[in-house]
Amino acid sequence: MALTVKRPNGTQDIVPNEVNKWHTVESVVKDTAEQFGFREIRIPTFEETGLFVRSVGDTTDVVQKEMYTVSSAGEKTYTLRPEGTAGTIRAIIENGILNEGLPQKVYYTLSCFRHEKAQKGRLREFHQFGCELLGSASPAADADAIALAHNVLDRLGLKNIRLNINSIGCPECRAKYREALKAYFEPHRSELCETCRERLDKNPMRLLDCKSKEDQEIAKDAPVITDYLCEECAAHFESVKKQLGIMGIDFVVNPKIVRGLDYYTRTVFEFISEDIGSQGTVCGGGRYDGLVEELGGKPTPALGFAMGLERILLTMEAQGCEFMEQRTCDLYLVSMGDAAAEKAVEITARLREEGFYVEYDLVGRGLKAQMKYADKIRAKYVIVIGDSELESGSAKLKNMATGEQSDISLGEALLDDFGAKYYEMMLDTDDDFRSFVEAFADNGQE
Repeated sequence: MALTVKRPNGTQDIVPNEVNKWHTVESVVKDTAEQFGFREIRIPTFEETGLFVRSVGDTTDVVQKEMYTVSSAGEKTYTLRPEGTAGTIRAIIENGILNEGLPQKVYYTLSCFRHEKAQKGRLREFHQFGCELLGSASPAADADAIALAHNVLDRLGLKNIRLNINSIGCPECRAKYREALKAYFEPHRSELCETCRERLDKNPMRLLDCKSKEDQEIAKDAPVITDYLCEECAAHFESVKKQLGIMGIDFVVNPKIVRGLDYYTRTVFEFISEDIGSQGTVCGGGRYDGLVEELGGKPTPALGFAMGLERILLTMEAQGCEFMEQRTCDLYLVSMGDAAAEKAVEITARLREEGFYVEYDLVGRGLKAQMKYADKIRAKYVIVIGDSELESGSAKLKNMATGEQSDISLGEALLDDFGAKYYEMMLDTDDDFRSFVEAFADNGQE
């Protein structure tokens, strides 16, 4: 019996008919990030395990329960990245990028891995777009990063996205806040889940991030961090809010946002969708001023965010957002006989050099089957080549959408003839192409 191999639980196949959706998002995030002055960085899929323990935090669910860790004989343990920030900061430090002038702004699109219960909007292998900004302690940097995320979501056409912001202060603020949280939760210790009972002693702020409904009910009247901010942190938060107001970005102050990773300080934020259920956070981030130093670099203020691409796509689909069209075949060459097949290969090579998407028969189909295949791949035009076409040096060019046919040379004039027909068709059917041409015409260009 043949072995049936299936994809691992919590992963997904991105098949050709769906890839255009990913291209839509990836194009927008790349263009927007670069417009804001961010440069792309690419990092390894796995890192030394200690990197994530130090940065993410040993009391977080990510480190305690969700990391994929492997080891080799005589080597250290390595972990598939559960998030992008730690590896990016490690790369920036190791490659001396902070010596190139500040601020440094980088972005990435990468896959991450967490061993958790797979469900809609939460996979074991997932993809993130992230940005990191290093070298500015200014509230303006916080607001600018939030504006970048806001612009991406807006350009993707997303609606009903709520921005929640909070400040979790500096280490001094949090020390006082942790004591207040311990005093609040201690009488409820026996009612908390096992994980939160452990967190109460190590990091009580994690209790505010628990997904247990019972623990959330207990936490609803807990002290809020904004009541414990020092003067400097409070002023920083007020300035961030002011900057967002100047930019016209609406937000809600949510004092219960703490984010799930330990490296955050001061500003934290989340963009939340109302259209994809319980996994509604499509973007989250904040400031992490101590992380560069924690990972061996010189003290450097920093901040960033990550955006879950699967959740972005779920939201876009739920809201009926538009995706870029998949590119389809410009011309399919139908051939009859060996000589015609060779001519089809020659023409294909010429037109591909000029940037056209051209195909021809590779499996020895008959005329009818080739025409059927051309229709299936949504070819815009078809040329049928047989002995009579080879003898005359011309053929019929068929517009597959309208059925209209016109004569076309198979010789040197082919490129000009086909180019002219293609240009006319694009003007008639493609709004973006027509707008592009009209813009050039307005500028006096051909």
